[in-house]
Amino acid sequence: MWKIAVGFVIFAALALYVINKGGDSLDMTGEKHGADAVHSEPAKADASAAAPAASDASAAK
Repeated sequence: MWKIAVGFVIFAALALYVINKGGDSLDMTGEKHGADAVHSEPAKADASAAAPAASDASAAK
């Protein structure tokens, strides 16, 4: 029985060590709302930037 308790303590210590070494890239605070939320740019901007390049390539032929 004592071996289970020792194993749990070692596993918990290892897990806390790994979480603490994660640095800023590991966010354990839960869902973000409002100004804290990070949103990616819309996909339309990427598609519209690629479209002129494709038409320029066909015009060069």
